[in-house]
Amino acid sequence: MLKDITIGQYFPGSSVIHRLDPRIKIVLTFVLIISLFTAGSMPGYGICSLLVLAGLVLSRVPVKYVFKGLRPLLIILLLTIFVNMFMVAGEVIYSLGPLDITREGLVQAVRMATRLVLLVMGASLLTLTTSPIALTDGIEKLLGPFRRVGVPAHELAMMMTIALRFIPTLLDETDKIMKAQMARGADFESGNLVNRAKNLVPLLVPLFISAFRRADELALAMESRCYRGGKGRTRLKVLHMAGRDYVALLLGAVTLLAAAASRGW
Repeated sequence: MLKDITIGQYFPGSSVIHRLDPRIKIVLTFVLIISLFTAGSMPGYGICSLLVLAGLVLSRVPVKYVFKGLRPLLIILLLTIFVNMFMVAGEVIYSLGPLDITREGLVQAVRMATRLVLLVMGASLLTLTTSPIALTDGIEKLLGPFRRVGVPAHELAMMMTIALRFIPTLLDETDKIMKAQMARGADFESGNLVNRAKNLVPLLVPLFISAFRRADELALAMESRCYRGGKGRTRLKVLHMAGRDYVALLLGAVTLLAAAASRGW
Protein backbone atom coordinates (compact mmCIF):
# COMPACT_ATOMS: atom_id res chain seq x y z
CA MET A 1 0.00 0.00 0.00
CA LEU A 2 2.77 2.44 0.90
CA LYS A 3 4.60 1.80 -2.38
CA ASP A 4 1.43 2.68 -4.31
CA ILE A 5 1.84 6.39 -3.51
CA THR A 6 3.27 8.04 -6.63
CA ILE A 7 3.36 11.69 -5.51
CA GLY A 8 7.01 12.73 -5.21
CA GLN A 9 8.36 10.08 -7.60
CA TYR A 10 9.96 10.85 -10.97
CA PHE A 11 9.44 8.75 -14.10
CA PRO A 12 12.23 9.51 -16.63
CA GLY A 13 11.16 10.16 -20.20
CA SER A 14 11.46 12.42 -23.24
CA SER A 15 7.80 13.09 -24.00
CA VAL A 16 6.27 16.48 -24.74
CA ILE A 17 5.14 16.82 -21.13
CA HIS A 18 8.62 15.97 -19.85
CA ARG A 19 10.12 18.68 -22.09
CA LEU A 20 7.69 21.37 -20.99
CA ASP A 21 9.10 24.23 -18.95
CA PRO A 22 8.73 23.31 -15.24
CA ARG A 23 7.18 26.72 -14.57
CA ILE A 24 4.41 25.94 -17.05
CA LYS A 25 3.75 22.56 -15.47
CA ILE A 26 3.54 24.10 -12.00
CA VAL A 27 1.18 26.80 -13.27
CA LEU A 28 -0.96 24.21 -15.06
CA THR A 29 -1.20 22.20 -11.84
CA PHE A 30 -2.52 25.26 -10.02
CA VAL A 31 -4.85 25.96 -12.94
CA LEU A 32 -6.24 22.44 -12.58
CA ILE A 33 -6.77 22.92 -8.84
CA ILE A 34 -8.53 26.26 -9.35
CA SER A 35 -10.63 24.81 -12.18
CA LEU A 36 -11.75 21.88 -10.05
CA PHE A 37 -12.92 24.19 -7.27
CA THR A 38 -14.42 26.65 -9.75
CA ALA A 39 -16.39 24.11 -11.76
CA GLY A 40 -19.92 23.78 -10.46
CA SER A 41 -21.29 21.07 -12.75
CA MET A 42 -20.33 17.72 -14.20
CA PRO A 43 -19.45 19.26 -17.62
CA GLY A 44 -16.86 21.37 -15.81
CA TYR A 45 -15.33 18.31 -14.20
CA GLY A 46 -15.40 16.64 -17.61
CA ILE A 47 -13.30 19.48 -19.03
CA CYS A 48 -10.78 19.10 -16.19
CA SER A 49 -10.74 15.34 -16.80
CA LEU A 50 -9.88 15.92 -20.45
CA LEU A 51 -6.93 18.11 -19.41
CA VAL A 52 -5.59 15.40 -17.07
CA LEU A 53 -6.14 12.61 -19.59
CA ALA A 54 -4.40 14.62 -22.31
CA GLY A 55 -1.43 15.08 -19.98
CA LEU A 56 -1.32 11.35 -19.22
CA VAL A 57 -1.41 10.39 -22.89
CA LEU A 58 1.23 12.91 -23.94
CA SER A 59 3.50 12.10 -21.01
CA ARG A 60 3.70 8.41 -22.00
CA VAL A 61 3.68 7.46 -18.35
CA PRO A 62 2.08 3.99 -17.90
CA VAL A 63 -1.56 4.42 -16.96
CA LYS A 64 -1.35 1.58 -14.44
CA TYR A 65 1.51 3.40 -12.73
CA VAL A 66 -0.58 6.56 -12.34
CA PHE A 67 -3.76 4.82 -11.19
CA LYS A 68 -1.70 2.84 -8.69
CA GLY A 69 -1.35 6.06 -6.72
CA LEU A 70 -5.12 6.15 -6.20
CA ARG A 71 -5.20 2.92 -4.17
CA PRO A 72 -4.19 4.55 -0.85
CA LEU A 73 -7.10 6.98 -1.35
CA LEU A 74 -9.71 4.24 -1.57
CA ILE A 75 -10.80 4.56 2.07
CA ILE A 76 -10.96 8.36 1.82
CA LEU A 77 -12.97 8.10 -1.41
CA LEU A 78 -15.44 5.65 0.11
CA LEU A 79 -15.80 7.83 3.21
CA THR A 80 -16.36 10.92 1.07
CA ILE A 81 -19.01 9.17 -1.03
CA PHE A 82 -20.74 7.76 2.06
CA VAL A 83 -20.88 11.09 3.91
CA ASN A 84 -22.21 13.02 0.92
CA MET A 85 -24.77 10.40 -0.10
CA PHE A 86 -26.39 10.13 3.32
CA MET A 87 -25.75 13.55 4.88
CA VAL A 88 -26.90 15.91 2.12
CA ALA A 89 -30.58 16.81 2.31
CA GLY A 90 -32.76 16.61 -0.78
CA GLU A 91 -35.03 14.33 -2.78
CA VAL A 92 -34.91 10.80 -1.33
CA ILE A 93 -34.37 8.12 -3.99
CA TYR A 94 -33.60 5.16 -1.70
CA SER A 95 -33.83 4.40 2.02
CA LEU A 96 -31.42 2.13 3.82
CA GLY A 97 -32.84 1.77 7.31
CA PRO A 98 -32.60 5.13 9.10
CA LEU A 99 -30.39 6.52 6.33
CA ASP A 100 -31.74 8.14 3.18
CA ILE A 101 -29.87 8.43 -0.09
CA THR A 102 -30.79 11.70 -1.79
CA ARG A 103 -30.40 12.68 -5.39
CA GLU A 104 -28.51 15.83 -4.42
CA GLY A 105 -26.24 13.83 -2.10
CA LEU A 106 -25.45 11.31 -4.84
CA VAL A 107 -24.51 14.09 -7.25
CA GLN A 108 -22.39 15.79 -4.60
CA ALA A 109 -20.64 12.48 -3.80
CA VAL A 110 -19.71 11.99 -7.46
CA ARG A 111 -18.43 15.57 -7.67
CA MET A 112 -16.28 15.31 -4.55
CA ALA A 113 -14.83 11.93 -5.54
CA THR A 114 -14.04 13.17 -9.05
CA ARG A 115 -12.40 16.29 -7.66
CA LEU A 116 -10.21 14.29 -5.27
CA VAL A 117 -9.14 11.78 -7.93
CA LEU A 118 -8.22 14.50 -10.43
CA LEU A 119 -6.29 16.45 -7.78
CA VAL A 120 -4.12 13.44 -6.95
CA MET A 121 -3.62 12.53 -10.61
CA GLY A 122 -2.64 16.10 -11.51
CA ALA A 123 -0.16 16.39 -8.63
CA SER A 124 1.31 12.97 -9.46
CA LEU A 125 1.68 13.92 -13.11
CA LEU A 126 3.67 17.01 -12.12
CA THR A 127 6.26 15.08 -10.10
CA LEU A 128 6.33 12.08 -12.45
CA THR A 129 7.35 14.25 -15.41
CA THR A 130 9.60 16.81 -13.68
CA SER A 131 13.05 16.08 -12.31
CA PRO A 132 13.93 17.41 -8.82
CA ILE A 133 16.41 19.96 -10.21
CA ALA A 134 13.93 21.26 -12.79
CA LEU A 135 11.19 21.45 -10.17
CA THR A 136 13.44 23.45 -7.86
CA ASP A 137 14.39 25.87 -10.64
CA GLY A 138 10.75 26.28 -11.66
CA ILE A 139 9.56 27.06 -8.14
CA GLU A 140 12.45 29.45 -7.60
CA LYS A 141 11.68 31.32 -10.84
CA LEU A 142 8.01 31.63 -9.93
CA LEU A 143 8.90 32.94 -6.47
CA GLY A 144 11.56 35.29 -7.87
CA PRO A 145 9.38 38.45 -7.94
CA PHE A 146 8.73 38.07 -4.19
CA ARG A 147 12.41 38.57 -3.40
CA ARG A 148 11.78 42.30 -3.43
CA VAL A 149 9.73 41.93 -0.25
CA GLY A 150 12.32 39.71 1.46
CA VAL A 151 11.06 36.26 0.49
CA PRO A 152 13.97 33.75 0.22
CA ALA A 153 12.85 32.25 -3.08
CA HIS A 154 15.71 29.81 -3.56
CA GLU A 155 15.64 28.50 0.01
CA LEU A 156 11.86 28.00 -0.10
CA ALA A 157 12.07 26.22 -3.45
CA MET A 158 14.83 23.95 -2.17
CA MET A 159 12.92 23.06 1.01
CA MET A 160 9.70 22.36 -0.87
CA THR A 161 11.45 20.14 -3.40
CA ILE A 162 13.41 18.21 -0.76
CA ALA A 163 10.24 17.66 1.28
CA LEU A 164 8.38 16.46 -1.82
CA ARG A 165 11.15 14.13 -2.91
CA PHE A 166 11.51 12.70 0.60
CA ILE A 167 7.94 11.33 0.46
CA PRO A 168 8.78 8.14 -1.50
CA THR A 169 12.02 7.73 0.48
CA LEU A 170 10.23 7.84 3.82
CA LEU A 171 7.49 5.55 2.56
CA ASP A 172 10.07 3.02 1.44
CA GLU A 173 11.81 3.27 4.81
CA THR A 174 8.47 2.80 6.59
CA ASP A 175 7.77 -0.32 4.57
CA LYS A 176 11.18 -1.79 5.46
CA ILE A 177 10.72 -1.06 9.17
CA MET A 178 7.23 -2.58 9.16
CA LYS A 179 8.52 -5.78 7.53
CA ALA A 180 11.36 -5.97 10.05
CA GLN A 181 8.93 -5.48 12.97
CA MET A 182 6.52 -8.08 11.55
CA ALA A 183 9.37 -10.56 11.24
CA ARG A 184 9.89 -10.10 15.00
CA GLY A 185 6.22 -10.76 15.76
CA ALA A 186 4.67 -7.30 15.50
CA ASP A 187 1.04 -7.17 14.35
CA PHE A 188 -0.12 -4.09 12.43
CA GLU A 189 -3.27 -5.49 10.81
CA SER A 190 -5.43 -7.17 13.48
CA GLY A 191 -7.51 -5.51 16.17
CA ASN A 192 -9.64 -2.40 16.16
CA LEU A 193 -8.57 1.07 15.08
CA VAL A 194 -7.27 2.03 18.54
CA ASN A 195 -5.11 -1.09 18.82
CA ARG A 196 -3.71 -0.55 15.35
CA ALA A 197 -2.78 3.01 16.29
CA LYS A 198 -1.01 1.76 19.42
CA ASN A 199 0.88 -0.84 17.41
CA LEU A 200 2.27 1.92 15.19
CA VAL A 201 4.09 3.58 18.10
CA PRO A 202 7.14 1.25 17.88
CA LEU A 203 7.28 2.13 14.19
CA LEU A 204 7.53 5.88 14.71
CA VAL A 205 10.74 5.94 16.76
CA PRO A 206 13.01 4.20 14.21
CA LEU A 207 11.28 6.13 11.42
CA PHE A 208 12.09 9.48 13.04
CA ILE A 209 15.66 8.38 13.72
CA SER A 210 16.06 7.33 10.09
CA ALA A 211 14.57 10.63 8.85
CA PHE A 212 16.94 12.71 11.00
CA ARG A 213 19.89 10.59 9.89
CA ARG A 214 19.01 11.10 6.22
CA ALA A 215 18.57 14.83 6.79
CA ASP A 216 22.01 15.02 8.44
CA GLU A 217 23.59 13.06 5.58
CA LEU A 218 21.95 15.36 3.04
CA ALA A 219 23.18 18.47 4.86
CA LEU A 220 26.75 17.10 4.97
CA ALA A 221 26.60 16.22 1.27
CA MET A 222 25.43 19.73 0.37
CA GLU A 223 28.10 21.35 2.53
CA SER A 224 30.84 19.15 1.06
CA ARG A 225 29.83 20.46 -2.37
CA CYS A 226 30.15 24.07 -1.14
CA TYR A 227 26.43 24.76 -1.26
CA ARG A 228 25.75 28.20 0.15
CA GLY A 229 22.23 28.98 -0.99
CA GLY A 230 21.03 30.77 -4.07
CA LYS A 231 23.20 33.88 -3.88
CA GLY A 232 25.68 33.89 -6.78
CA ARG A 233 24.56 30.44 -7.90
CA THR A 234 24.76 29.65 -11.61
CA ARG A 235 22.79 27.00 -13.52
CA LEU A 236 23.89 24.40 -16.01
CA LYS A 237 20.52 24.57 -17.78
CA VAL A 238 18.79 27.93 -18.04
CA LEU A 239 15.01 27.81 -18.38
CA HIS A 240 13.65 29.07 -21.69
CA MET A 241 10.09 29.21 -22.95
CA ALA A 242 9.36 27.37 -26.20
CA GLY A 243 6.36 27.28 -28.51
CA ARG A 244 4.93 24.18 -26.83
CA ASP A 245 4.99 26.01 -23.49
CA TYR A 246 2.82 28.84 -24.81
CA VAL A 247 0.41 26.30 -26.33
CA ALA A 248 0.15 24.48 -22.99
CA LEU A 249 -0.39 27.77 -21.17
CA LEU A 250 -3.14 28.73 -23.61
CA LEU A 251 -4.76 25.33 -23.13
CA GLY A 252 -4.71 25.84 -19.36
CA ALA A 253 -6.31 29.28 -19.70
CA VAL A 254 -9.06 27.85 -21.91
CA THR A 255 -9.67 25.07 -19.38
CA LEU A 256 -9.96 27.56 -16.52
CA LEU A 257 -12.40 29.77 -18.44
CA ALA A 258 -14.46 26.79 -19.57
CA ALA A 259 -14.62 25.43 -16.00
CA ALA A 260 -15.74 28.80 -14.69
CA ALA A 261 -18.35 29.12 -17.43
CA SER A 262 -19.68 25.63 -16.67
CA ARG A 263 -21.20 26.84 -13.40
CA GLY A 264 -24.18 28.08 -15.34
CA TRP A 265 -24.65 24.89 -17.36
